[in-house]
Amino acid sequence: MTFAPPVGGRLVSDLQITKAWLVDPFADREGPGELVVSDGILEAVTWLEGDEAAGVDDGGVIVAPGFIDLHAHFRQPGNEAAETVASGAAAAAHGGFTTVCLMANTDPPIDSAGALARERAVFDEAGSPIRLLPYGAATVGRAGEQLAELGPLADGGAIGFSDDGAPIRSPAILRNALLYAAMHGLPVIDHPEDLSLTNEAEANEGLVATVLGLKGWPRAAETAAVARDLAVFADALRDDARARLHLTHLSNAASLDLVRRAKADGLPVTCDVTPHHVALTDEWLAGARRWAWEALTEDGWARDPWSDGALVGAPYDTSLRVNPPLRSPGDAAACLAAIRDGTADAIATDHAPHNVVDKEVEFGQAAPGISGIETALGLLLVAVEAGRLPLRRLIEALTSGPARVLGSLLGRDPGDLGFVEGRRADLVVFDRSETWRVEPGALLSRGKNSPLLGTELAGSVILTIADGRVAFEA
Repeated sequence: MTFAPPVGGRLVSDLQITKAWLVDPFADREGPGELVVSDGILEAVTWLEGDEAAGVDDGGVIVAPGFIDLHAHFRQPGNEAAETVASGAAAAAHGGFTTVCLMANTDPPIDSAGALARERAVFDEAGSPIRLLPYGAATVGRAGEQLAELGPLADGGAIGFSDDGAPIRSPAILRNALLYAAMHGLPVIDHPEDLSLTNEAEANEGLVATVLGLKGWPRAAETAAVARDLAVFADALRDDARARLHLTHLSNAASLDLVRRAKADGLPVTCDVTPHHVALTDEWLAGARRWAWEALTEDGWARDPWSDGALVGAPYDTSLRVNPPLRSPGDAAACLAAIRDGTADAIATDHAPHNVVDKEVEFGQAAPGISGIETALGLLLVAVEAGRLPLRRLIEALTSGPARVLGSLLGRDPGDLGFVEGRRADLVVFDRSETWRVEPGALLSRGKNSPLLGTELAGSVILTIADGRVAFEA
């Protein structure tokens, strides 16, 4: 492959990529090809065959549509020390993302038309070509007691409603939110958690939590909430067939099986899983540094990290404290299976940057979350390299999958998605054969709270183009 870097300022004036591996899930096609971008427009897409395709495979430079993240936190307003919209957008572009959906748990939360208008003004001020799509809070103050101004939020450009960081606690309020959101053609995104089961919980309930003396976080807290949400959603659909429910960051086998069965029964629910719940497990809290599939026996049983020499790092790393918690190797395998079979419609990063003072505390007191939008691709490529996930399915879960969840809310005509000649270029170029080392100085996010610091990851992003403009260039 030869790579002629873009010139001419923010708009890509002249870019030619030759003999790369193109993956376009929107066209259901992949293979050797070439692209030409001129004045921000994708001028030509050529799929190579025969001798022209010789020597080109999916182990080198990959070109894909820009990634879409259904779930991220950029912290502004209220905690700019952890992230600003500008730094978050830069981090997203570094990770290959050209569209990012932002949760409403800022300070103050985005629970009114005025708060949303101020947030959108910050988007404009950042001046990033990354497409930033805001969710509105489902309840006032995200307190779960009273519906937020869903109508004015919808009119102001909210793409859905979520109290993420916390669940929508009341089934009655969830049902009302689903029906009010349906009137505006918008989804409700729920963080499924039964808070009565997670009070003061610190780590996934099991051997690791017991040995480390951490209070267990039962899987039932998520599974019970998923079951409740599905029942409420099914009931709401009887009143309004336009109701839409998306369940975010599912983390265990039982929860995913409930969604799988609901879909088989025709319930139009959607869901996502995160890269860290796919590749990491609770044994990392004890100091293990092997991937989730390496922690399973051939029979599917979890290995004991204390008995097989897996503990090579320090325990109680607070960058590993997340909500929901890292689960067992079997649950991680279930997340991978859900991506492969389509139960999980998308992979979402749940990018949750924090500053040092919120993480350098006792494990149970640390703010939950991983700064993960820049490491998502590399972490998932580890699963591809291990033969656990097809590259094409990975790209689908980062592009066409989340696009289907968003539908018209994406703000682009479906005919504009993928490699469409004559349309604004929206793509990412990365090299599977090139690695990069995750270090604080290599991360554009203000949040450096990543358990992958010091790790070499494949898939170095070379170029991200959003709406015809350079968003990131190595």
